[in-house]
Amino acid sequence: MVENLIPCYRFNLIILSYCVFLSCFFVRSYSLGEVDAYGTFSISSFRYPETRLRPFDSRYFRVDLPPWFSSLSIVLESDVDLDAGSIAKVPESALPLICLRDGSLPLPQVTNAFVKGLVLGSFSNGSSNELEDILNEEQCYPMQKNISVKLTNEQISPGAWYLGFFNGVGAIRTQSKMIIRGPSYSFTANISVEGCTTSTMWGQYCNQSVDPLSCVRSDSYNLTEQFPDSKLNNKTTQNGIFCRNSFDSPCHGNSEIKVFFLDVLGIAEQLIIMAMNVTFSMTQSNNTLNAGGANIMCFARHGAMPSEILHDYSGDISNGPLIVDSPKVGRWYITIIPVNLSKELGETRNAGIQVCYSLEWQVLECPMGKAGLNCKWERYILQTVIRKETLFESYYIPVSEKVPSDSADFPLEPLLSNSSYDEGQDNTWTYFLLDIPRGAAGGSIHIQLTSDTKIKHEIYAKSGGLPSLQSWDYYYANRTNNSVGSMFFKLYNSSEEKVDFYILYVREGTWGFGIRHVNTSKSATVMSVSLERCPKRCSSHGQCRNAFDASGLTLYSFCACDRDHGGFDCSVELVSHRGHVQQSVALIASNAAALLPAYQALRQKAFAEWVLFTASGISSGLYHACDVGTWCALSFNVLQFMDFWLSFMAVVSTFIYLTTIDEALKRTIHTVVAILTAMMAITKATRSSNIILVISIGAAGLLIGLLVELSTKFRSFSLRFGFCMNMVDRQQTIMEWLRNFMKTILRRFRWGFVLVGFAALAMAAISWKLETSQSYWIWHSIWHVSIYTSSFFFLCSKVSSLNSENQRPLDGTYELTRQDSMPRGDSEGRERPEVLTI
Repeated sequence: MVENLIPCYRFNLIILSYCVFLSCFFVRSYSLGEVDAYGTFSISSFRYPETRLRPFDSRYFRVDLPPWFSSLSIVLESDVDLDAGSIAKVPESALPLICLRDGSLPLPQVTNAFVKGLVLGSFSNGSSNELEDILNEEQCYPMQKNISVKLTNEQISPGAWYLGFFNGVGAIRTQSKMIIRGPSYSFTANISVEGCTTSTMWGQYCNQSVDPLSCVRSDSYNLTEQFPDSKLNNKTTQNGIFCRNSFDSPCHGNSEIKVFFLDVLGIAEQLIIMAMNVTFSMTQSNNTLNAGGANIMCFARHGAMPSEILHDYSGDISNGPLIVDSPKVGRWYITIIPVNLSKELGETRNAGIQVCYSLEWQVLECPMGKAGLNCKWERYILQTVIRKETLFESYYIPVSEKVPSDSADFPLEPLLSNSSYDEGQDNTWTYFLLDIPRGAAGGSIHIQLTSDTKIKHEIYAKSGGLPSLQSWDYYYANRTNNSVGSMFFKLYNSSEEKVDFYILYVREGTWGFGIRHVNTSKSATVMSVSLERCPKRCSSHGQCRNAFDASGLTLYSFCACDRDHGGFDCSVELVSHRGHVQQSVALIASNAAALLPAYQALRQKAFAEWVLFTASGISSGLYHACDVGTWCALSFNVLQFMDFWLSFMAVVSTFIYLTTIDEALKRTIHTVVAILTAMMAITKATRSSNIILVISIGAAGLLIGLLVELSTKFRSFSLRFGFCMNMVDRQQTIMEWLRNFMKTILRRFRWGFVLVGFAALAMAAISWKLETSQSYWIWHSIWHVSIYTSSFFFLCSKVSSLNSENQRPLDGTYELTRQDSMPRGDSEGRERPEVLTI
C-alpha cells in the first residue's frame, strides 16, 4: 500500500510547492525593523487588485495570523452603491456580500436565514464591536462602497481566516446558465497584519504584558487534597501537567489586570485554574493579611485575550477552581482581575491595597487510548487513507486490531466503551480523533452510520478537542434533534436505521467525534468517516470542480449544477420534469422559424444564404438540445460555437444580401465577416454587447455596398460630364442625379416588409433584454422566432429586378438618337437606336 501511495504524495507535494510559489506573488512581507511607537511591526501586507465579479461569481482569499499578531486591517473599495433602504429591495440572487470566517471558507448559500439579519454598517467604519461572535459562525455583510475595519487580537484569535466575496447567493447561484444577466461590481482590497515585537507583550498596541507559566508533568495528582469541598472530589487522572508561576507570587491592586498564557499541546480532559495562598498586602505599612474571602475574577479564552465582556469561561478562583472541560488544543489566555477589595477591608484602609496569590494550573490527561475524567472510556486515532480513484479525497479507519483495516466501513460495536462513569445513566462515550491537514479546509467531513435495528447512538463533533454534552460544534441525536439549523451541517436521508450527514467546509486541525451510547445495545452498526470534495457527488446533478483561493494556499471544491438543479450540493430542484420538457420543446422547436428565411433565400436562388439559414437553425436546435440535457450530438463547446457563429453570420448576411454589388465584392465582405464573427463566437460569445456589434457589422456591410454602388455611378457620371459643364450646370446635374438615386433606393425595396422586419428585430432586442435566469427559456424562444422572422421580412423587402434602375423615362426634349436610314425590313433583328439621357 505504501508503494501505491507514493505517487499521490508526490503529486500533493508538487501542488503544495506550486501554492507556495503563487503565494510569493500575493503576499509582501516587511522586516522587523519597521517598528512603530507602539512596538508593533508589519508582518504582511496583501493587495488584491481590482476584480470584477459577474453575477453569481465569488472570490476567496486566506489570511494567516501568527500567534504574535496584534491586529488585522481590512480596507475595501468597490463601486457598490447600497443604503439601508435599498438592501431590502435587492433580491437575494443579486445581493453583493462580504463574509468572514475563522478556520475555513464561508458558505452563505447553504441557508437563507442569515439574509434577514443583515444590517448596513455592521462591518464598516471600524465598527468591530459587533463582530464578537465571528469565532462561532461566519458573518456576512452587504458590500459597500468603502469599508475599513481593524480587528485586534482581543477580538479574534490567531490562525487561518478566510474572506469571501459574493455577487448574489441562493440555490440559483450554482445552476448552470447559458447567458448570465445581472449587475456586476468591482472591488479592490488591502489587507495588512500587524504583530508585536516582543512575545511577552500583547494587545492591540502591544502594551499589555503576558506572562507564561512553567509546567511540570506529574504521573498522578489528587485535587481532593487542595479543594476538599469542591466538585472535584474523587476525580483523579493518571497523567497531568501541573503548572504554576515561574516567578514570585504576583500582587496587584483593585481592577488591575494580569494576563498569563499556557499552551495545551494535546487532547486533555480538563483544564483547572486555581488561586492558592491568597493574601492582602498594604504598600504603606508593608503588612500582609490573610484574604480567604477576596474576590479574584478569572477569565479564560482560547486563542485570544479575554476580557470581562468577551471570554469563554469565567469564575472567582479565590473560592474555588475554574474548570474547563475538554479544553481545545492550542494557546489559552488567562486574565486575572481582583475586585471589591475595599469591601473586604473597609473604605478606611483602601489606599495601597494589593492582593497576592499563587496561580496554579492543572491540565489533566488520560493515557493513550483512554478518555473521560475517570479515563475509562475508549479513544481511537483515525488513520488517513488516500483514495486513489478520486483526487484530494480520503477516508479514515481506526488504528485498532479490533476491526479490519481493509475497508472504509468499519464495525462500531467492537470499539465501543463498556462502562459508564455516571452509574445508572446512558452516558457512555467512545471518542475518535482525526486530523484535517493544512489547505484542506475546502473539503467536507462525511459521517455515516447504518444498523440493522434502530440506532440509539448520538454523535457529537468538536474542532480542537473532545466533545461533551456541554461543549460541541455539531451533533446528531435523532432526525428532529440535531444541528440542522447550522449552515455548515447538512443532513441527508437519515432514518431510524441510518445516519448520514456532512460537516461542510470543515476547519483545519484536530477534530474529535464522540459517540454517546448505551451499554445494552445489541445492534450491528457500521460506521464510515471520509473527507470528500463535494457532498453527495453533487447529487448526480452536476460536476464537482476544484479551485484555489487567491493566495494559492487552500484548495476548495464546489458544484457546477445542471440546468434543472441548484444549491451547494445540486440537491435543490429548480425546474420540474414537466417544466424541463416545456423548456426543451420551446428552445428547440422555436428554431423552426429558420425555415422562413431559408425558404425565401431558396426562392430567390440565393443558395449561399439558404445554406446559412438552414445550418443556423439546425445548429441552434442541436445546441439547445444539449444545453437542456436532452441529447448532445457533439461536445457542448463545439455546439455553442457553431450556434453563435452561424447566428452571427446569418444576421450579417441578411444585410449584405440587400446590396446590389457584384458577387466578387460580396464574397470579400463575407470572408471578412466570417473571420470577425468566428472570433466573437470563440471569445465570450454570450456577452450582450455581441448583439449590438453584429448588427453594427451588418449595417456597415450594407452601407459599404451602397457606397460602392454610389461611387461607381458617380465616377461614371464624372467621366462623362465633369469637365464639360460649367458650375451651374454641374450643380443641377448632381442634384438631378441624387434625386434619381433616391428614387432608385425607394423603388429597390418593399418598404412595408422593411418596417415589419424592423418591428420583428425590435421584438428580438426586447426579448434579449428581458432574459433572466428564470425566464430565459421563454424569452430566448421568442428571440429565435423574432430574429429569424425579421430576416425573412428583410429578404422579402428586396425587389428582384429593377428595369429602370439606371435609366429615366424617355423624354423627347433631351433625347439624341441616331436616324434610322435603313428600311424597316432591313433593320429587323438589329439593336434599337442608342438613347443617351442627360
